[in-house]
Amino acid sequence: MILCWLTPPAKSQGPKQAWGGQLESMKTLFITTRLQLTPQEAEKFWPIYNLYAQEVRQAIFDHRHKPNGSELDMEEAMLNIKKKYSIEFLKAISPGKINDFFIAERDFNKFVRDEINRRQNQRRGYPVGPPQGPPQP
Repeated sequence: MILCWLTPPAKSQGPKQAWGGQLESMKTLFITTRLQLTPQEAEKFWPIYNLYAQEVRQAIFDHRHKPNGSELDMEEAMLNIKKKYSIEFLKAISPGKINDFFIAERDFNKFVRDEINRRQNQRRGYPVGPPQGPPQP
């Protein structure tokens, strides 16, 4: 199932948009499963998450386009976003699940980075192992 999600998108779709959509779907499924969200929790959680993800993307964009932006400034911005949304997520899930969310998000992002590196190495002709599935929930 994971391999289907990671296959290149169809050419009829915009590659970047289709790939991003598939990745977001994978992330949604992964986080929902990892946190064992009930339908009621998911209904409240995902709109808050979407705002959180939008702020994270904006912080990354700002950092990349800011002359002389320091890594420390970026880390501070990300920490502030996480603190802000830790309070917001309490409206949807328990404090323990909030911590689990940040861990699940980190695990998923690491899986994606590792898979991208594996595929790049494979294209370069380096020996690589078989694809790894995402971390287990």
